[in-house]
Order: sequence, then C-alpha cells, then structure tokens
Amino acid sequence: MKTSLITNAQIVNEGKTFCGAILIQGDRIADIIVSPTPLPEADTVIDAQGCYVLPGVIDCHVHFRDPGLTHKADVASESRAAAAGGVTSVFDMPNTVPQTTSLQTFEEKNAHFAEKCLVNYAIFFGATNDNLGEIQTLDPTTTCGVKLFMGSSTGNMLVDKEAALRELFANCTLPIMTHCEDTAVISENTAKFKEQLGGEPGVAYHPEIRSAEACFKSTQLAVSLAKEYNAQLHVAHLTTKEELTLIDPAVSNITAEVCIPHLVFTDADYATLGTRIKCNPAVKDASHREALRAALTDGKIATIATDHAPHQLDEKKGGALTAVSGMPMVQFSLVSMLELVNQGVLPLEQLVTLMSHNPAKRFSVKERGFLRKGYKADLVIVRPNAPWTLTTDCIESKCGWSPLEEQTFNWKVEQTICNGVTVYANGAITPNAPQGERLTFNRV
Repeated sequence: MKTSLITNAQIVNEGKTFCGAILIQGDRIADIIVSPTPLPEADTVIDAQGCYVLPGVIDCHVHFRDPGLTHKADVASESRAAAAGGVTSVFDMPNTVPQTTSLQTFEEKNAHFAEKCLVNYAIFFGATNDNLGEIQTLDPTTTCGVKLFMGSSTGNMLVDKEAALRELFANCTLPIMTHCEDTAVISENTAKFKEQLGGEPGVAYHPEIRSAEACFKSTQLAVSLAKEYNAQLHVAHLTTKEELTLIDPAVSNITAEVCIPHLVFTDADYATLGTRIKCNPAVKDASHREALRAALTDGKIATIATDHAPHQLDEKKGGALTAVSGMPMVQFSLVSMLELVNQGVLPLEQLVTLMSHNPAKRFSVKERGFLRKGYKADLVIVRPNAPWTLTTDCIESKCGWSPLEEQTFNWKVEQTICNGVTVYANGAITPNAPQGERLTFNRV
C-alpha cells in the first residue's frame, strides 16, 4: 500500500492550528504528527512549507445539471471544478431532467456519478406532494437527505399542500433541506412591479420581488413544522437578518446554511454584474450580508455551501423575470472564504468548522470532514500570500464564466487530495485520477 507524507504543514483541524505532518497510507490518514517529532519514511513526500493543510471542503449544495441539462454543466466538468477548488465531497440536488424524485431516477443518478465524478458525492432525493412512500424506503446510510422546495419551483417539485408538508415532517427521519421562499408573496410582488413599470422589471428589482418577506414567511413555516414534529431540518441558503431570528443554536434539530453569493455580494453589485449574480433566493442589501457574516461566528449558521448552479451566459440575458437564476461557484468558494478570513470576518479555524466539520456532523458523513487517524484522506493544501487574478482560462466549469472574474485572491489552492489520491496540483487536474466515492452516513 503506497504511502505519502505531507511535511512542514500548518495543520488546521478541530479548532486548532499547529505545525506538523500527515502520513497517508492508501486512501486513509495513517497518522497526524505534531512537530517536532521524527518523521516516518514514505513513498512520496509533499513539502507543504508555507502552506496550510485543511480537511477537504464538503459542499452540501450543488447543482451539477446532470442528467438532462448537460449543455450547462455535467458531472465530469463540475467535479473537476470542485477538485480545483479544494472541494472533496459534494451533495447534488434533485431538480434535473428527469427529476430525482423516484427510486429509479435516484439510483440511476448515483450510478452516473460513480462513473463520472472526480470527487466524493451524495445525491439528495426530491420531495413532491405525493412521494412520501418512496422517501420512507430510502437507505439512510447512503442517502444524504431529502430536498424540499417550499416556494416557486419548476415541474412538480413545489410541495405546496399543507397535508403533504405535515406528512413529510411527521414521517421523514432523514435530514430535510428546504428551499424557503413563499410563492404567494413572490407572485404578488411580481404583479405589482410589472404594473408599476409597464413591463419586465430589471434585475435590480429581483430582491424586491423575491423579497425578505417571502424568505422569512416560508422559513418560519418550515421551522414551526420541524419544531412540531421534531424533524431534522436544515434550511438552505439563508439570506436575511430576519430569518436568523428563527434559528436557535441550542435547538439541534434545526440548522441553517449560508451560501457564498450572499456572503460576498450585495444588491449594489447588480449595477456592475447584472444577472450574473441573479440567484434564488436573491442577493439582498448590505444589512443582510453583514448579519449573515456575523452569524458565521455566533452559532446560527451551521454550514457554508455554494448553491453552485451553472448556466450558459446567453441564458442569463433578460431582467428579473426572464434571466435564469444561479451561478457557478464551487471552484472558488474556498478562496472566497479565505479572503473573508483575511478581512477578519471569521478565523481560519471557524472556516474549517463551517465548510468541513459541520457538514460532516450535520449529515452524519462517515469518516470524512476531519483530519483524524483512520479517516479517509480528503484534504486540501492552500498557500497564503500568493496573489492571483481569476480569468476565464482557469475556469473548469463547462459554462466558462464566473461572477468573480477579474477579482484578485490572496490564497491559492495548491493541491487537492481525495481518498489519498492527488486530483489537483500545480494548477491542473491530475490525468486519469480515479473517480470519487459515494458517501456513506452513520445512521441506523
């Protein structure tokens, strides 16, 4: 069994940063050595002088668009983007074509990811108004959770019947991840602005249409149902200061996620970036962004994800109603958050908690998310004080663009190791690297 030794590293793990080395044997961490201690021999030695070693990022919220929407993205292209960004595990969403709302489409998608995904993966099962029976047959050890759209959505994935919602919250033992935006509020706002403006509102009206009220009203309902039935609720992409009042860190069954766009952009950015930053829920004003940033360190936000959702640029044309929502983010999520570390928004150790430890804990991911002896060797080596500017030639996502283009980052992903294998190093994906593994979960 081949061994690798990472030396001279600043290791960040479980709230501490220390100088040491990591021995990898096969696909697992064989030892974590605190300096100064004699080092073992290894087949390969990686000198991480000047760098930090972190657990690989677990992004619990991506849309890889596969199957059915592969003109935008596919599993191979987007998992390359993940690897290039230090992300070693992803949870994919069910709103594809066909939707992942039956046992057949669920297993077909898992099989496809097994063939194509460069990093580790799990698939969310999508809730509908009438598929609780299939949800109850899911294997909890191989299913990350159930995705519930409680607001405007395409197809039959909007669960808008109170009886169906109550039945799901009462009977689903898996984590329920909710997209919370109230459809009635959005529809009312849409009609109001169309009448006022005499046509389609520009993208700057997007946060007025998909408003803070729409988010709060829907999240309030989800939280109340989770409390009533003691369900496991994880609210996706919180965007407002009002929603934060609904989250109590002491209530362990109700947690919340924040996504990169809502931590780095504000509504002022529509003037320059336009529909490139149009997403659902909408990027809102600076007061909401500052509240979300503060919640990264007060316990109200459990996980940071991306809601990585690629589109071709020609699909982003139009205004608040016709331009599609979503943006590619998975490749640059870690470096974006490291910039917030530099700005004093949160400590590096807390970043690791929110992007690696807590996703593993919240979803009970087996033997990942931490640098621990015996755990799978998923880790990323990052270098500080290494400025570079994001240009299109470094983008791995099939769509070929990023809302962060021309931004200069001061941290660089040097190397990504997934299951003990280097999948990205020196600015390039490793040729012929093995595929990632299907994640498993510590659940009975």
